[in-house]
Amino acid sequence: MSTEVEPGTTIDDRYRIEYLLGSGGMADVYCATDLQLDREVAIKLLYRRFAQDAEFVERFRREASAAAGLQHQHVVSVYDRGQWDGTYYIVMEYLQGRTLKAIINEYGAIDSDWSIEMTEQILRAARFAHRRKVIHRDFKPHNVIVDDDGLATVTDFGIARAGASDMTQTGSIMGTAQYLSPEQAQGHSVSEQSDLYSIGVILYEMVTGQVPFDGESAVTIALKHVSEAPTPPCQINPAISPQLQAVIMRALAKDPAQRFATADEFIDALERARSGAMPAQAPPIAAPAGVGESTAIGMSGHTLAAGAAGGAATVGYANRGDEDDGPSRRWWLFAGGAVVAVALLVLLLLLLKPDQATVPSVVGSEESTAQSVLARAGFKTDSVVKKSDSPKGQVVGQDPPGGEQADKGSTITLTVSDGPVSVFVPSVAGLSSSQAQRKLRNAGFTVRTRKQSSDTVPSGDSIETLPPEGTPVDRGSTVTLVVSSGKETVEVPPVVGQNVDDARATLRGAGFGVSVTTEESSSAEGTVLRQDPGAGTKATKGATVAIVVAKKQATTKVPNTVGEDEASAISDIQSAGFTVSVDRVDVAQESQDGTVVSQNPSGGSAPTGSTVTIGVGRYRPPPAGGARLRSWSR
Repeated sequence: MSTEVEPGTTIDDRYRIEYLLGSGGMADVYCATDLQLDREVAIKLLYRRFAQDAEFVERFRREASAAAGLQHQHVVSVYDRGQWDGTYYIVMEYLQGRTLKAIINEYGAIDSDWSIEMTEQILRAARFAHRRKVIHRDFKPHNVIVDDDGLATVTDFGIARAGASDMTQTGSIMGTAQYLSPEQAQGHSVSEQSDLYSIGVILYEMVTGQVPFDGESAVTIALKHVSEAPTPPCQINPAISPQLQAVIMRALAKDPAQRFATADEFIDALERARSGAMPAQAPPIAAPAGVGESTAIGMSGHTLAAGAAGGAATVGYANRGDEDDGPSRRWWLFAGGAVVAVALLVLLLLLLKPDQATVPSVVGSEESTAQSVLARAGFKTDSVVKKSDSPKGQVVGQDPPGGEQADKGSTITLTVSDGPVSVFVPSVAGLSSSQAQRKLRNAGFTVRTRKQSSDTVPSGDSIETLPPEGTPVDRGSTVTLVVSSGKETVEVPPVVGQNVDDARATLRGAGFGVSVTTEESSSAEGTVLRQDPGAGTKATKGATVAIVVAKKQATTKVPNTVGEDEASAISDIQSAGFTVSVDRVDVAQESQDGTVVSQNPSGGSAPTGSTVTIGVGRYRPPPAGGARLRSWSR
């Protein structure tokens, strides 16, 4: 059913999935990390079964387009959209907080002042969208995220459309039944008043703890929106003032023309109700066409007949008692009066119409600078603050936006950064480097790592964070994660050729232990002959370096074997503890053949195991006729 993306998966080489935030009717929403900008985002992935459905893809595309054009403190920001792995995705601002629906479910009926404040924030989002000809069409508490500071943000423009156009599928409606306006329930075109009706339902639910209409099916609920009057809120919650009840009941009028005309009018009525004044009443308007007759309700392709409440409306006119002079004597009076009235109206509008000017763009400026710029242009200003990644005091949004025309003297609402949200640095004790980095990023931090040796923490595990755990830090700021590189390694110093005592001091000074073995050598006694590990290599601090030290060689008396035969001489020398080297020496006497004629050393003492060289005689007889040849030579 869902897209089932595993944590750690990277979408389009940019967005790394961290964990699932929630699922809806058409998409899963994940928390992800934007690897290019190093920030947390929410990424909505359309279910693959819908990716081949042109209507759902169009709805998904429309959500991205509608929300991307609405940069406002109470509207979720959309950053990116695209296709991946056979489906579509939208990348949005990651919002910390709970849905308004979850808050209502937890607390039930909510205090009127808080409910009014929350409704006004939602209405500001609606006002901003409506000024840009965008109708949300699905306002409900599930689509409102409330953060810890009480800031409401409207999400999910999935069925928003520009203007008051009909849905593409004739005879069907889209939206959540409990929050549908009567015209949506009937499959008719929608307008700003349709959104205001849905917001009225949200307000009703906040102050009473229940929706005005509910039932076993969406069709039943839609029918009630069209034909039944809601139970007055005071009957459910007596704490609701008559003034607030009047506002709610006007917002829930069946006829759009009897509701508030704009979000601003709704907000003004709420402010009067908050102060205890009765809101202005809607002008009396004739019943809409079709009341008292059969009304068609379009619901997912089905059509139901529903008898509307009440009979046909009758409008009575008082008889003035004058005789009817007939149309022949009155028409010119009506015509002349109409011309005069129109002329006066046009003149009045021209006289009263305020001058307009282009609104300067001040986003990115300091609040005081923005106020001065707008004042010079002839506008008033009102500021609201919002936590953001921008510096405190910087303007991050304005309504109306720069470049639009507005009446001189009208108010420009500035959204001013209150600085990033403070978040406590979490504990990373016992976590691997990757686990700790994920935990810190999920908490809203940028992570930088640093290696540090440790005798107690295994290599690759987390040692600590800087700032330490529990420190309140601005969300989005950088936290340094200190990761163990294992025990410290040190370069082994060279000690070959040094005296053993000096070598010990050198190695211990570098942080190593020392083990010593001796070996007989012709080198000076106590001189280091070899070391392991060798000089210049890295070894763990505290490890042992083995050195081999020269000791004095033992000596043995050398037997003199001159005059002995070769075999006896070799035996005698080897028995004394020496090795033998034999040289062949030419001798003139045949009696010396095979006899030792020389030896080195020939006596005295020599190092045990050293080599004794003996010269063994080798007789070669002279060639035949040698005497005669010598005589001839004379």
